[in-house]
Amino acid sequence: MTKRVEAKYKINRRLGVNLWGRPKSPINKKAYGPGQHGQRRKSKPTDYGVQLMAKQKLKGYYGNIGERQFRRYYQEAVRRKGDASENLIELLERRLDTVVYRMKFAITPFAARQFVNHGHVLVNGKRVNIPSYLVRDGDQIEVKEKSKQLAVVLDAAQSAERDVPEYLEVDHRAMRGRFLRAPKLSDVPYPVQMEPNLVVEFYSR
Repeated sequence: MTKRVEAKYKINRRLGVNLWGRPKSPINKKAYGPGQHGQRRKSKPTDYGVQLMAKQKLKGYYGNIGERQFRRYYQEAVRRKGDASENLIELLERRLDTVVYRMKFAITPFAARQFVNHGHVLVNGKRVNIPSYLVRDGDQIEVKEKSKQLAVVLDAAQSAERDVPEYLEVDHRAMRGRFLRAPKLSDVPYPVQMEPNLVVEFYSR
C-alpha cells in the first residue's frame, strides 16, 4: 500500500466517515479515529469544531486540497453573485481532476489528479496537465488516444461503485465527455452529507 493510499484512508478515519463511499475503506470496520486514543469518548463539538469538520470533509473529498488554494475558492465563491455555498461547490466541481473523476476516467480523486498531472487528458483537443484548471460549460474532456487502453482507465470506467452525474455527458467507448452545466449542491452525488454553508461560516468568522 502506497503512502498516498495510507494517507487517503487516514483522512477517512480521522473524520469518521467514508468520504468516497469505497468498500475498502477501513472506516467500514473501524468506526473510530486512528492511533491509541482513537476510541476515547469525544466531547460534544463546539460551533467552531462543527464548522472546521465541515471544511475538512469538503477539502478531503476533493483530494485533500491545500488550505491556501481552498481559501481562494471560498473568496471567489463569495465574490460571485448568488449563494456562496452553491458557488463554492460549483467551483470545486469545475476542477479538471474532479470532472475526470466524475466521468469515471479515474477510480479516486487522488488518481484523477495524478492522471491529469501526467498529461493524459485533453480539453477541447488540447492537453491540459493542471488539475485545478476550471472547466467551462460545453467543454469536451477526452482521454488522450494513447492512454485510452490503460488498465486504470478501463477499470474506473467499468466500476459499479458510482454513477456519472446528470450535469455531465460521457461516452466510455470513446473515452470522452462533455461538461454540460454547473451543478447545484443537490446535483452532486456525495456519499456523505456535505455542508458548504458551514464552510462559508468558518471562513467568514
